[in-house]
Order: sequence, then C-alpha cells, then structure tokens
Amino acid sequence: MEILITAFVLGLMGSFHCVGMCGPIALSLPLRGNNVWQKTAGGLLYNIGRTVTYGAMGAIFGLIGQGFHLLGFQQLISILMGSFMIVSVTLPYIFRNRIPGNFDFFTAPLRRAIQQLFRKRSYKGLLLIGLINGLLPCGLVYLAIAGAIGTGNVYLGIAFMVLFGLGTLPMMLLITWIGNIFSIAVRNKMNKIVPYIVVLIGAIFILRGLSLGIPYLSPPAEKLTPATHMNMSKPEKAVSAIKHACCQPDSLVSK
Repeated sequence: MEILITAFVLGLMGSFHCVGMCGPIALSLPLRGNNVWQKTAGGLLYNIGRTVTYGAMGAIFGLIGQGFHLLGFQQLISILMGSFMIVSVTLPYIFRNRIPGNFDFFTAPLRRAIQQLFRKRSYKGLLLIGLINGLLPCGLVYLAIAGAIGTGNVYLGIAFMVLFGLGTLPMMLLITWIGNIFSIAVRNKMNKIVPYIVVLIGAIFILRGLSLGIPYLSPPAEKLTPATHMNMSKPEKAVSAIKHACCQPDSLVSK
C-alpha cells in the first residue's frame, strides 16, 4: 500500500513540473463554453485521458515486472528500479550534454494529431487530446514507469500509474479553471523538492527489495512472493495446498 501512496505523492509534487511541460496545452484547451461547469467537464476529460494512457502504460510495464517476478527476480528488479530513480535525479547533471534528447521522430506525429484535435471544440476531442498527451516524452513519467516495473505485478502497475496520474490532476485542473497562477520562480522552488521525493521513493523500492522484515516498508520475501514461498517443511500444509489446487483430483493426493 505504501508503494501506491508514493505514486500519488510523486504525481502531486511533480505536477509543478507538469505545469511547465503540459501547462501550455492545458491553458489553450478548446473548451466548450466558459462557465465553471463546462471548464471542469472539459478539464476532467482531458486529465482522464492522460490518466487512462498512464494506466495502459502501467499494464504494459507492470506485466514486464510481473515477468521478472515469475522468474524470481522481483527483489532484484525492485532494487534496480529504486537505484534508477535515485541515480536519475543526478544523471542529467552529470551527462547534461551526452544524452540524446531529440524525439521528434516520435513526438512530431503526436503533436500534429493534437493540433488537429484543437480545431474541434468537442468533449470527445478533449478526451483524445489527453490520451495522446499522455504519450509525449516526460522524465517524470519515466520515473513512474520505473515504479510500475518495480511493483512486479500488472494490477499494481496499473494502480501505480493511475494514482500517479490522479496526483497530477489537481494542479492541471486548477490551470484549466483559472490559468497559470504560479510564477516561474514559484514553480522552480517547488521543482527543487521533486528530486528529494524521487530519492525517497527510490529508497522505499530498494528497502522493499532487500526484504529486511520492516513492517509495511520492507516486508520479508515470503510476503512479496507468497505463492513461491510455501513452507514445504510442513507436509500437512503442502498436502492441503495441493488438495485445493485447481484441476487436481484428490485421488492423486491420497496415493
């Protein structure tokens, strides 16, 4: 549960970063009408679209994490994803001019699609803008994806990304309502907090992978993978488990 809480906190605190990245789109959305209810409906549809895309990403990358889990690598993946989060807040400063950042081959078609939808003042168009907007490259989303992989479960991956998206919703919806009320100086100050949040979340994933037996924070390995840690030293538990397994006739157990 604490992992899911961190997803929401990452989205909430990182939403000041979203103001700079997606704020211009949110500010110029082709809303239908100018009253508060129409703005709210349009803003919600746009942000729901983003969140749905994030949820789809969570399904894909959570499934990848689940694959590692089934191979017995969940603890290692959790540690690696946590380490990636921590390193990521310093990597841009170390390799500022060495990492390629040109994604025009991917983003150009997406931006053209958004521009075409801007000509249509419809609620369907607002939802589609949000769906496409969620695919645009974003460092904060990459960190959330790392978290989805680290959960080691497709459903937790979906929940992680959806809660991340919902965390960004208040700020993005506020922009839709009343415009950008935060100055660049204020946003810069708030953005300075984000790396500390990322380091904290990364540390939680690392502790989770280490399985130190800390309640709620670093559960034992058998709590992380209960299906693969059945206590075979107690035959009665093993027999009971086999009896209740699907497609397993009792006659095989009795033999």
